[in-house]
Amino acid sequence: MSKYIDGFVLVVPKDKVEEYTKMATEGRDLWMKHGALEYYECKGDDLEAKEMGGMKSLAFTELAKANADETVWFSFIVYESKQHRDEVTAKVMGEMNEKYKDAKDFTMPFDMKRMANGGFSVEVEG
Repeated sequence: MSKYIDGFVLVVPKDKVEEYTKMATEGRDLWMKHGALEYYECKGDDLEAKEMGGMKSLAFTELAKANADETVWFSFIVYESKQHRDEVTAKVMGEMNEKYKDAKDFTMPFDMKRMANGGFSVEVEG
């Protein structure tokens, strides 16, 4: 059976990494509680552009337009299928909306306008 992935690339200021990690841990707990198969939050470590076959790739820092005071994160959640993703996400969002319905002045530890996300069907698995 093929799986489905939600993927994210985002930029987190270095002075907000601890705050983001705390938020991501809460997210992981919710997604796993509601049925996600796997959950990963990966902070960039080796983001220099590499030469491959005589050509140089684009660095994640360039792609995300991150500066020296920022970190690039690549994050993904694994599901059984797109339908399973939709079911799990609906449950997570419902719980989060209820939990934070009275929260005022909440600020994300990163700029949402610099986050990219999307759903991906797994075509090759190994």
